[in-house]
This record gives sequence, C-alpha cells and structure tokens, in this order.
Amino acid sequence: MTDSSALDPEDRKIVTLARSARARNGVPEGAAVRDETGRTYVAGTVALDSLKLSALRTAVAMAVASGATSLEAAAVVTEAETVSEEDRAAVRDLGSGETPLLVAGPDGTVRTRVTAG
Repeated sequence: MTDSSALDPEDRKIVTLARSARARNGVPEGAAVRDETGRTYVAGTVALDSLKLSALRTAVAMAVASGATSLEAAAVVTEAETVSEEDRAAVRDLGSGETPLLVAGPDGTVRTRVTAG
C-alpha cells in the first residue's frame, strides 16, 4: 500500500476525483486522467445494454473528445487489485508506455503505481 498523503498534489487530486466519481454515481469504478495541459477528465463505469466501458476507458475517451493530445497520469478507484490490459492500452494510446497509472481502493488508498506499458 502507498501512503496517499505522500503523493504529488496533482496525483492526489486525480485519485480524489476518481473516488468522488465512483461514490457520486454508485458505480464499480471511478477514474480520472490528467492531460498535457493539466486539465482533468473524470468518469465512472458505463454499463448500458448497448455500451459497456470501464471508468478508465471512459475518462480517456472524454479527454480525447475534449482535444487532449497526451496524458500525464491516470488514476482508477476500484475493488480490483489491478486494471485490465484494455484499460492500460487506452492510457498508452493517448499517453505512452511510461504514463503513470495509480490504482486505489474505494477508500482512496493507492495500492499500486504502475505504468501503462
């Protein structure tokens, strides 16, 4: 486990935003990404009959739709221990293999810090 208070303030912010999205929307996951200009994009899991997206892929899609050209960091709040390869690929597509990805539990404690690669 990682002490969330030891995180960079900008990383702590995206974890907090992801946690808030999860709680506010009552969804299994919340995610937030930060683009190259410092703007953040926040999303929850999408679970429609015709469309299913993880919170992280939704946040990346929102960044792309808003004109982001790169990602500095990503965070997901989930019960799962890690994120899927598809989620990491979405972060890699807009960021790079070195883009940091924070995986936190529902309480906001960062469990893992990996790269999208």
